[in-house]
Amino acid sequence: MTKEQFDLVFDTIRAWPDEDQEELLEAAREIEARHTGLYVLSDDEKAAIEKTLASPIASDDEVAALWKRLKIR
Repeated sequence: MTKEQFDLVFDTIRAWPDEDQEELLEAAREIEARHTGLYVLSDDEKAAIEKTLASPIASDDEVAALWKRLKIR
């Protein structure tokens, strides 16, 4: 594919709705990951991970109660 062909395709893509552009970007990330062995997280994926890590799954009291109930401690 020539540079001009790429430019034409990219110009067309720029007119796509954001949702479609994001879908194409995700596909490109997956292809790049196959070539490099590295996957680059999207901003949405990073935000979801950060949100999950920021909120504890269980409080210390809930964990202690579970250990007590299971008679592990």
